[in-house]
Amino acid sequence: MGNLLSAAISNGFDPIFTYCKEKASYIWNLEDNLDALQKALEDLTQAKEDVMTRITIAEQQQLRRLNRVQLWLTRVQAVETQVGELQRVRSQEIEKLCLGGYCSENLKSSYEFGKKVVDLLKVVADLKGEGATYVMDVAERIPEDQVERRPSEPTVGLESKFDQVWSYIIDEQVKIIGIYGKGGVGKTTLLTQINNKFLSLTNNYVVIWVQVSKDLRLEKIQETIAKKIGLSTNEWKSKPFEEKATDIFRILSRKKFVLLLDDIWERVNLINIGIPPPSQEIDFKVVFTTRSIEVSNHMGTHKKVEVELLTHAEAWLLFQKKVGEETLTGNPDIRILAEIVARECGGLPLALITIGRAMAGNNQPEEWRYAISILRMSAHEFPGMENDVYCLLKFSYDRLPSDVYRSCFLYCSLFPEDYCITKRDLIDCWIGEGFLRRYDGILARNFGYNIIGFLLRACLLEEGENDDDVKMHDVIRDMALWIACEIQEEKFLIRSGAGLTRAPVVREWENVKRMSLMKNDIKNLSEIPNCPELLTLFLHENPLGMLTSGFFQYMPHLQVLNLSNTCITKLPVEISKLVGLQHLDLSWSKIEELPEELKALTNLKSLNLEDTNYLCKIPRHVISNLSMLRVLRMFNFGYNISIEPEDSILFDECELLINELVSLEHLNVFSPTFKNSRALRRFLNSHVLQNCRVESLSLHLNDGSSSLNVLSLGFLKDLGALYIRSEHLVDMVIDSEMRNVPQFHGLHTVRLYFCTKLRDATWLIFAPNLKILEISFCYEVDLKTSRTKDPEPVLYSQQVVEEAKTVGEGDAPEEDCRKLTMSRVGCTDKKKTPDDKSSSSAVYEPDVAPGGCRTKTEGQNRHNEDAHMENMSSASNDVLPCKNEAQKKSDNISYSIQTEKDDANVMNLTPSDISLLSIYSSYIFIV
Repeated sequence: MGNLLSAAISNGFDPIFTYCKEKASYIWNLEDNLDALQKALEDLTQAKEDVMTRITIAEQQQLRRLNRVQLWLTRVQAVETQVGELQRVRSQEIEKLCLGGYCSENLKSSYEFGKKVVDLLKVVADLKGEGATYVMDVAERIPEDQVERRPSEPTVGLESKFDQVWSYIIDEQVKIIGIYGKGGVGKTTLLTQINNKFLSLTNNYVVIWVQVSKDLRLEKIQETIAKKIGLSTNEWKSKPFEEKATDIFRILSRKKFVLLLDDIWERVNLINIGIPPPSQEIDFKVVFTTRSIEVSNHMGTHKKVEVELLTHAEAWLLFQKKVGEETLTGNPDIRILAEIVARECGGLPLALITIGRAMAGNNQPEEWRYAISILRMSAHEFPGMENDVYCLLKFSYDRLPSDVYRSCFLYCSLFPEDYCITKRDLIDCWIGEGFLRRYDGILARNFGYNIIGFLLRACLLEEGENDDDVKMHDVIRDMALWIACEIQEEKFLIRSGAGLTRAPVVREWENVKRMSLMKNDIKNLSEIPNCPELLTLFLHENPLGMLTSGFFQYMPHLQVLNLSNTCITKLPVEISKLVGLQHLDLSWSKIEELPEELKALTNLKSLNLEDTNYLCKIPRHVISNLSMLRVLRMFNFGYNISIEPEDSILFDECELLINELVSLEHLNVFSPTFKNSRALRRFLNSHVLQNCRVESLSLHLNDGSSSLNVLSLGFLKDLGALYIRSEHLVDMVIDSEMRNVPQFHGLHTVRLYFCTKLRDATWLIFAPNLKILEISFCYEVDLKTSRTKDPEPVLYSQQVVEEAKTVGEGDAPEEDCRKLTMSRVGCTDKKKTPDDKSSSSAVYEPDVAPGGCRTKTEGQNRHNEDAHMENMSSASNDVLPCKNEAQKKSDNISYSIQTEKDDANVMNLTPSDISLLSIYSSYIFIV
C-alpha cells in the first residue's frame, strides 16, 4: 500500500519536476548557452556570406534574387542584431549568478535573459538549416518587358513603307511578312520602328527581337526567344534542341507574340525552332529583314515589302540633316556642291549618313570639291566609306554561292554608273572570260541567266528599263571596284563614261587585267600598248574610227573584245594575234568587211555582227574556220548593201553562208538575216537548226516573192524578234491546219517595214506574248479585221483601237490581256514616198554620237531602230537613261507631232516628256 502511494506521488510530480528543471536550466546553463549561441551565429554568418556570393554572381548574369532568399537574409540580419545585443550584456548577466551558477541574485531577470538565449539558439539553427537549401537556387531571371524599346533616330522616306508593313501586321490573314532590299537601305531602321510602335499599344503582344546576321545558329534564336518568355534557366539550357523547341512551342501557343528577325541570310525553319505554324487559332506575326528576295520567298512569306532607295528629294533632306544647316549656309557655293555630293550617294541612306556626317563642319568650297573628286575616282578613300559602308555591303558579296557568282558580279563594275547592261551581252562576256566553263552551249547561257537572277534577288543588281537589262547601283559598283582592286588586288583600269577624248597613255595599260574605256569620246588609238595580262577590253560606244597597225600585237591572252557601236570600218591584220579571243562584238559598228586573218581566231566562241549595216564582205572559209563558234549573231546586218562581192559568203543571197554554217558543229545560237525566200527555206530545212537556238530573224526579201508561209517560222521556238521588209510581199499565208495552234510563244517584237503591198497581219494572233509591234510604211495593213476569204479571228478589237487613240489613258483594256506597244508610222498617205519625211506622222532628229557615229540609248531595245529610219524612234522615260554629251544636247530639241484627225492638234514634246511614243493609225498614245 505504501509503495502504491509512493508511485502515485512520484508519477504526479515528474512533469512538474521536468518543467521546473527546464526553466531552471535557463539559469544553470546560461554561460554554456551563450557560448553555443555565438558559435551557431558564426556558422550562420558564414552561410549568409556563401549565399550572398551566389547572389552576386547571379545578378551579374542579369538574374534577380528570389523573394524567399531576400526574406531569409533579412531574418539573418535581424538575428545577428539580437545576438549582438545579448552578447554585449553577457558579463553583467553572468555576475548575477551565485551558488556556483545554480542560482541568481535576480531570478526573474536571469530567467528572462536565459530564455532569450535559448530561443535565439533555436532560431539560428532553423535559419542555418534553411540557408543550406540555397546552394544553387538563389536567383531567377528578371521577367522581360513585353516590348523593349530600341534606340532609333528620326527617319526620312520610310513613312509609306512603315504604313504598308503595319497594314499587314493588323491584317489577321497575314502571319509572315518579309522586308527586303539592298544593304544600307534602311531595313533594320524600319524594323526598329515597328518594334517601338508596339510600346504604344495595349494588346498584350510579347515582342521578341532576334538579331540573326549571316552566321545562322538556330540554338541562338531559341535562346533569345526563351529568355523573353522566361524559359532560359540552366536546367533548360541543358536540354536537347528538340525538347527546347517543344517547350517554346507550348508557351508561344498560349501567347500573342510578334517575332522580329533582323538580317537573315538564309531560310530559317521556324517550326524547328518552336514557332507555331500559321493558323487563325494563334495570334502571332513574324516579320523579318533580308537582302535577298530569294530568302524572302523561301521563308513562305504572305506579304513582301521592298525598301527602296530614297528619291532625290528625300536623299537631299536626309543629307542636310546629317551635314547641318550651319555648314550648308556658311558659303553660298556649298549648298550647290553638297547637292552634287548627295547625288553621288545614289539614294542609299547608309552612304548619305556616312558622308553627311563626314562633311559636317567642312566650311570651305574647296573641301567639297575635293570630296566630289574622291567619291568619283576612289570612293573607298573617303572617310568612313570603307569601314561603315563597303564592309557592310560586302556581306552580300561574301554570301554569294561560289567564286563563279562573285567573279560575274565584279565583272559588272566594268560598265558605267547606272548603265543598262543587256543580259545577253553580259552573258556573252562571262562565257568569253571563262567564268561559266563548268557548262557548255545553251546550258552555259542558262546558267548565266540563273546567276543574273540570283544577283538581282540578292539586291546586288537592279532591274533595267526593260526585261532584257540590268543595272548596278553607284555605291554597289564602287564597292565592287574596291573589292576587285583593293582586296583582291586585281588590276582593273576603268574609265567608262568618263568623258575621255584620248585613251590613257600606254604605260597605264601594263599589267592591267580588265580595261573599260567604253562610252567616251575617243576617236583613235594611235599607240601600241603592251598588255600581256589583259583579258577584257571594252572600247564600245566611242566614235572610234582608227586602230593603229599593230594595236593587238601584244595582247596574247585577250579573251573579250568589244568594238560595238564604233565608227571603225576595218580591223587591223594583227587581229590574228588574238589567238585566245573568245568573244568579239562588232555590232552597230561601221565595219565594211571582215579580214581573212580572222581565220586564226580558232578559239572564238561568240561573234556578234548584228546591225552592221555596212558589212558587205565576209571572205569565204572565215566563218567555217571558227570551229569553236557557239554564238553567231547576224541579225539585221548588211542593210545598206544591195550588192555583195562574189568572193564573199554573203553573195548569192547568203546561201554560201548556210554552207559554212553546216561545218560549225558547236553552233547553238544563230540570229540570221536572209534576203530571199529560197535561202530561208534552205535554212529551215537544214540540220543546222537541230541544235541551234534562233533568237531573232531578219527577212529583207527582195526576190519578188509575194507570199510567205509565216507559220513555218513557228518551229523556231526561241524566236523573240522578227523583222520583215519586202516591197513585193502581199500575203502572209496561214496554213489552215495550223490555224488554231499557238506558234510564237516567245515572240515579243515584230517590225514590218516597207511592206507596201502587205494587206493584213492577222497571223499575229499566234503571238500571245507580243510586246512591241511596229508597222512602218505598210500602207495596206489593217489590224482590226482580216482581209482573207476565210473568217479569221479579229487581231485587235475595236475597243483596243479606240482606246489607243487617247493620249495617256493607260494600258490596253483587260480583254487584250497584255501590254502591247504599237507604232504605225508613215502609213497614212500612199501617195507619199518613204523618202519623203512629210509622210511620217512624227519627225525626229537622229541621235548622233561625237564624230558622227550612231549611239545606242541604254535600256532601249537594240532592234527597234534601222539605218533608214533614224528619224523615227521611241524612248523610255520610266528611268531616264544615261546620256553622252550629244544625247544631252538633243534634249533641247522640241518635236512636233500632229495627228491627221485634227490638223490643229499639235503637241510639242521633248524626249524627257515621252514615256513610250507609239503612233497607231495616225493617233498617238502612250503606254
